[in-house]
Amino acid sequence: MTYDELMSALAGLRRAQIGSRRAPHKPLLVLWLLGRFLASGSTVVTYDEAEEPVSRLINDFGPIVTSRSRARERAAMPFVHLERGLWDLRDLEGQDIGPDAPERGSWLRVRGAHGRLRPEVETLLAAPGTLVAAARLLLEQHFTPALEAPICEAVGLDLAGMDEAAPMPTGRKRRTRRAGFVEEVLHAYAYACAFCGFDGALGRNPVGLEAAHVRWHSQDGPDEVHNGLALCSLHHTLLDLGVLGLLPGPRIQVSPLYVTRSAAGKAVYALHGEPVATPRPGRPAIDAAFVLWHGRQVFKRPGAVTADVRLC
Repeated sequence: MTYDELMSALAGLRRAQIGSRRAPHKPLLVLWLLGRFLASGSTVVTYDEAEEPVSRLINDFGPIVTSRSRARERAAMPFVHLERGLWDLRDLEGQDIGPDAPERGSWLRVRGAHGRLRPEVETLLAAPGTLVAAARLLLEQHFTPALEAPICEAVGLDLAGMDEAAPMPTGRKRRTRRAGFVEEVLHAYAYACAFCGFDGALGRNPVGLEAAHVRWHSQDGPDEVHNGLALCSLHHTLLDLGVLGLLPGPRIQVSPLYVTRSAAGKAVYALHGEPVATPRPGRPAIDAAFVLWHGRQVFKRPGAVTADVRLC
């Protein structure tokens, strides 16, 4: 396997289907394995070791599920279905476990299921810059910038402090962000947070204000004002984490799963039901389709309807 082949395989991870919702199970498993490799030099792991931390990652950074038993065992799906060109999965006797195995933690534990990224993959990851490039590819393709830091912290990756000397893989096309998007969104909302009204500036320059995508850029969200909101840094992060969401109107909703004890934290509760600021006259409001996408794909709600999961 070459460097370009590894990057191509990571870029081509087949996505799980949960109705129409995103399912970042495989990239989160791989990111967790990259953190493990960085810490120990190996990705060898039993399912029993991986179940709790990988399931927690999927619960934190993927769409929510209602069943507690399913939430505890979400790691079983990518553990079974991660592409075999990258992943070697075996039972206690050393026999291969195929991708048609049951996606059940109990089944995997009884058989002593254990996996590792293939030796040729680990060899490539040991080369300068390759691990960083692999992690950045997965983060850019499946998540949004506000989530990169918390995901990296959760899996034990400090990308900023690591060697980034690996070349861009041949033929890889990165979806670039359109120049002008940030300025257009901030101007449309009069350089103020559409949720709380914060409009801080240093001299003539706005500070702490960002242009948020309602439908994430990595998930085909357009760099257009009708998919954007001017938000302060805090509320941008909370929107991307699913703590805050949007209702028709549009109005702000706060996740019932959000908890706080401090007065500052309780200020977030006060946003629930409040209207989102409207853009300047002549600038388009948020497209309802993007509001719906965020509500289904990102917002953390208990009691959400779940669909059958098909992993391929």
